[in-house]
Formats: sequence, C-alpha cells, structure tokens
Amino acid sequence: MPTLNDDVDWDSWPVADYLAENYRELHPCDAAVIAHHSAFYRRLAPDSIERSVEFGAGPNLYPLMLAAAASRRIDAVEAGAANVAYLQRQLNRAPEASWLPFYTRCRNLNPDLPTTLARALSRVLVVHQDVRALPSGGYGLASMHFVAEGVTEDFAEFTEFCRRFARSVVPGGHLVAAFMENMPTYRIGPASKWPGCPVNPDVITEVFTPLTQQLAVTRIDVDPTLPDYGDSGMVLLTAVSASPSAG
Repeated sequence: MPTLNDDVDWDSWPVADYLAENYRELHPCDAAVIAHHSAFYRRLAPDSIERSVEFGAGPNLYPLMLAAAASRRIDAVEAGAANVAYLQRQLNRAPEASWLPFYTRCRNLNPDLPTTLARALSRVLVVHQDVRALPSGGYGLASMHFVAEGVTEDFAEFTEFCRRFARSVVPGGHLVAAFMENMPTYRIGPASKWPGCPVNPDVITEVFTPLTQQLAVTRIDVDPTLPDYGDSGMVLLTAVSASPSAG
C-alpha cells in the first residue's frame, strides 16, 4: 500500500539534515528556480498582492524572499513542528548567513524587493496548520515548492493537494510552483525515509489544466551538486486559477 500524508510524522522532519544537503549554498538548480520565478514576479506590480501563501513552507526561505516584492503579507503555512520552529527562529532573530547569497540573487533579478532580507521576511507570518485546512479563495497568490509530490506516494492524493493549492487563491489569482521530477520515495540524512510521488511535465500539465488558465510548464535538468534523491530534475509552473466551475 502507498504511504499517505497522514501516515507520516511530519513533526520529526530532519530540518538540519535537509538544510545541510540542500540549502547551505546556492546550488545551480535553485538559481534556475529563482531566475524563473523572478521573471514571473517582475510581471506583478510591487505590493500589489494583499495576501499570499507559501503552501507547505518547510524550512526553505527563498520562496518567501521571492514573494516579498509583490506581497504585502505572506502566510508561510506549515504543518510540521520542527519546520515551524525553524521558520520562527529565522523571523525572530537575524536570518542565517547562508541565506544571504539567495537573497542577493533574488534582489539582483528583481530590484522591487526590499533592500534587506530582514525587511523581506518581516512580511512573513508563520502559520502552524495543515494546508488542507485552508479555505478556498483566501489569497491573491499561492506559491508551492516540492510539497505535493513529496508528501505522499499516492497519485490521487497528490492530485488533491494540487487542487487545494490551485483553489487556495481567488479565481484569477496567481500560482507559481516547483516540483521534483520523477522523484521516488527518498532519504534525507543517514536514515530517515520520506514519501515521493513521481511526476513529470506531462503529469503536471494534465493535473493543472482543468484547474487553471494561462498555464506554463517547463523543466530544468537534474543538479549533480545535490544528493542523488533519484529525481531527474525539476518541473516549474506558473498559472492563474480558474473558477471552480472550470474544473
């Protein structure tokens, strides 16, 4: 039987191992995601989004940085206690220095961002909550990074996470996302095992076509500077949410 989201103890997510493997330096794949997303955010007027959401924030700060150009408030919604504690430490104290190169890259690509990382993160509110409990239509913009395909092994549940993500914004609201491509169940650190649902650009297009308009899906190749999680790269998405009657 596939592992479902509710089968997993998300409070025990290995934050230190995850950051050490992925975010203590700016890897080429994340530089590519930042470049792709910055082009998306530059199309939006500064401070034009009253409220946006990072859908399953985890401990990754760069999606929150990117959203700060357009969003006056960013809800970082996260269910796992360890991830919530890490995010709150980054907001309540000076952010760790390893995040500064990420912010430099973000601001070089989008000068509408606040002048400092601390000012960008001052727009973030950490919300300790399961994203599935979010009401529909609560936001003008939703961002999601490596969540729907990394919380379940079941394709139907993956699809439902994507539907909830698309419906978290008002009709016509903005969507931006990144997915690991073809990632199976994977390990972080020496032992911890986590669910994965392998997806690719065709799958993402099929899932989001009935939910969105102006859908654009692209991909980037696997990054050899990262640990081998079994993936084949990343899939990137931008869209606007369609009305619920459309799908």
